[in-house]
Amino acid sequence: MTALDDLAPRPFHDADAPQRARMLSRLADTELAVALVAEPVGDTVDLRIFPLDSGPVALACDTEDRLAGFFGGPTAYAAMPGRVLAGLLKSEGAGLLVNPGQPSEMLLDAAMLDWLTGALSAAPEPADARLRLTPPAPQTVEALAQPLAERLGDMRGLIAGAALAGAGGGHVLLVAGADPAHQPAIAKALAEALAFLPEQPGGVDVSFTDATLPAGVLRFDLTPPEAPMPQRPKGPPILR
Repeated sequence: MTALDDLAPRPFHDADAPQRARMLSRLADTELAVALVAEPVGDTVDLRIFPLDSGPVALACDTEDRLAGFFGGPTAYAAMPGRVLAGLLKSEGAGLLVNPGQPSEMLLDAAMLDWLTGALSAAPEPADARLRLTPPAPQTVEALAQPLAERLGDMRGLIAGAALAGAGGGHVLLVAGADPAHQPAIAKALAEALAFLPEQPGGVDVSFTDATLPAGVLRFDLTPPEAPMPQRPKGPPILR
């Protein structure tokens, strides 16, 4: 089972919109082995395109073994993140077949890849404002809590934690403990993640703080657990 399989308790095309969006978000960050016509020459790759009734598609798997298993043996391939492959296929007007025969099988047509690349272009707009924070709306917590926890978990070691709060007519995701040098990349990654989740009234902004995360909001604690205290060694056995 792979990370994509874990997000597919139901097949992609039978899943509801939130599950499909989470799978697409993970696909963008997954390194894929994409089938080629021949071994790459320098930086040039010739994608192997299959003519389906729904249109031309490339073929990629999230492990080399899966790709080889599909073809019945080793085949030429290139490894690249899903976001890069989506951009290449968009320029070709082709779709993408992912993990055929696996729990996370996906057939993404050109229109879906166009939507995916659009979602990946999401970026927060810088703004300076004093926020009056309130508890997040229950429906927003229900829609965002689990997928945000998963995405923030990927950032363990880069941030100390985060909190989802109401702010004005919308919501804000406050991120604590991030190195200023990493903040633009973290903000971009979180904006992308939010673009794949159900849209919330008033939107969800991303902000950074050096202060203690407030009480009364949905908090995500990412501080590493304290190492257990070493046990004192027992004394030598008593000889009689």
